[in-house]
Amino acid sequence: MSSDEHPKPSAGPEPSGSTESDLIAVRREKLAKLRSMGIDPFGGRFETDTTAGALKADFADGRQAKLAGRILALRDMGKSKFLEIGDVHGKIQVYLNKKGLPERDWELAETLDRGDWIGLAGETFTTRMGEPTVKAESLTMLSKSLRPLPDKWHGLADRELKYRKRHLDLIANPASAALFVLRSRMMAEVRAFFHARGFIEVETPMLQDVAGGAAARPFETYHNALGMPLTLRIAPELYLKRLLVGGFTKVYELNRNFRNEGISRRHNPEFTMLEAYRAFADFEQMADLVEDLVCTLAEKFLGTLQIEHRDDEGNLIRTIDLTRPWKRARYHQLVMEAAGEDWFDLDPAERRARAESEFGLEIGAALEDHEVTQQVFEKLVEERTFDPCFVTHVDARLIPLAKLNPDNPQVIDVYELLINGQEISPGYSELNDPDAQRRRFEEQSGGDTQLVDHDFLEALEYGMPPAGGIGIGIDRLIMLLTGAPTIRDVVLFPQLKRKE
Repeated sequence: MSSDEHPKPSAGPEPSGSTESDLIAVRREKLAKLRSMGIDPFGGRFETDTTAGALKADFADGRQAKLAGRILALRDMGKSKFLEIGDVHGKIQVYLNKKGLPERDWELAETLDRGDWIGLAGETFTTRMGEPTVKAESLTMLSKSLRPLPDKWHGLADRELKYRKRHLDLIANPASAALFVLRSRMMAEVRAFFHARGFIEVETPMLQDVAGGAAARPFETYHNALGMPLTLRIAPELYLKRLLVGGFTKVYELNRNFRNEGISRRHNPEFTMLEAYRAFADFEQMADLVEDLVCTLAEKFLGTLQIEHRDDEGNLIRTIDLTRPWKRARYHQLVMEAAGEDWFDLDPAERRARAESEFGLEIGAALEDHEVTQQVFEKLVEERTFDPCFVTHVDARLIPLAKLNPDNPQVIDVYELLINGQEISPGYSELNDPDAQRRRFEEQSGGDTQLVDHDFLEALEYGMPPAGGIGIGIDRLIMLLTGAPTIRDVVLFPQLKRKE
């Protein structure tokens, strides 16, 4: 049989009947052998001129190539070996032959295992089976893997193990690796999108004296040198608005927020948030901006505005249609369509009773009347809205940082973008009246002045231009565009409870 008739390399199970400790012992014996040969098992600098993925994507026979990668599969044919090497960007087949390698390199080849990182130089050719391949002419050990990898064919099926040991998930599950590469490319495009529109990227403090910009429980810490308590930020909003005061007319931040609250498929204690502010704009213009951004990402990276969401077995759950223009509807109208045209004609006790008896909501005694309506909205509207909908003109008591609508001061000029049963992005016509903002903060804090950011209020008194502002939960946006069922699938290292 000629070399190009050999089958493709197989991940192949480790020797049957061997325990993990047995397999580790064998690998350590190979480690010792490498050292006895004068070879550093953990390598060093190795010059490459391509990668496995790039070489395969632009493949041609007869090219000389220097590349490096992890051995993902290995088939030992005695005097020849077929490997598959790669990284998160792709993989390619490698052919090793005893006659084609220097004696020392062949001795090295005899110590190889799945998981090892190697460097090689060689010439490309295509096998009779049509597989792009590199015939190695030299071999270098870059890192000896001392633990056996997960079975390639079964991958890392246990979800919790995937999240706890993401390094193994990325090796065993190409789809996971591809998702995180895609996320990185999307983040780069988000920055390019805002830069092309004249926005400046900034960084604001993550350690804050007063946790402001949202209603959430913060993580608390203490700064020893300053002798003062601090919190991890729950939102960058109040600092970004200070920059509007300072003369930044288009500004955004793409960074981490922290909220000491529950963990669920849509919530992680630390998450990536985009906030952007544009002077002289309003919430409707910011809605246009967000619609443009999401559609740009979908068309560039997915090639479609029809986003399929599937279950673990690949069955289609739903298709989300991002075709423009997106629906815009007022909050009160959507509530009435869902809860009854007479909803706002009922007295508070009747609303509470209907929410509990007809809609099955558990309404705590401490909830105010507008919060009862918000509970109904979340269950009957938000959770059932899958195609994009900008919900506008929300009850003024729900959001303290937006402008009152000039025609109806009971509502505020905002949108909440709903897609796939969750909020993806809020946007405001920002409140820039310092006296009105002070009253709102004091109402929200229940009279506890320590919870009011007085420095921010003082900054507003110097004059903040009218502005539109947006927030976008990046993790949720990636979930939406990739069809990921949980936030843990799009966060490299999600927070987990410590194992006992």
